[in-house]
Amino acid sequence: MDGNIVLCGFMGCGKTSVGKRAAKLMNRKFCDLDQYIERKEGLKVSQIFERFGEAGFREREAAAVREIAEKTNMVVACGGGTVLFPDNVQAFHAGKGTILYLDVPLPALQERLKGDRKRPLLQKPNRRKVIAELYEQRCPLYQAAADLTVEAGAPACVVAKRIAEAFL
Repeated sequence: MDGNIVLCGFMGCGKTSVGKRAAKLMNRKFCDLDQYIERKEGLKVSQIFERFGEAGFREREAAAVREIAEKTNMVVACGGGTVLFPDNVQAFHAGKGTILYLDVPLPALQERLKGDRKRPLLQKPNRRKVIAELYEQRCPLYQAAADLTVEAGAPACVVAKRIAEAFL
């Protein structure tokens, strides 16, 4: 199978760290969608949010999804909001991608994200509350978008090995 493996899930669930390791184990290319957008735009995600708002970022993200979905044999780490939009899910599936939801319990995510300074949606004084509210909103959408759910509370190397074994 050479369709892309698309990792989705909440901020801090390990999409990038797991994705890099899984790609290496499976001899696939790795793509971090946010980094792809940053290279293409010549701006950091936070700068895109500042200049164009969330809507402007989401437009750029949707275009990047369509481009990546046409490629094959990749492990793709989505941004935390990518699969919340049905057109993005449809584009990945149209390209024969398999979407995996990396499921991490809320307390673990709270801990992982407590010192984050780069995610625009978390740069608020009531961070724990924002994380909890976003988590409650987004998790059902991740589950709905995903073809498979992977328990991802373990170290990235363990989760990557589980994914590789499932696809090799």
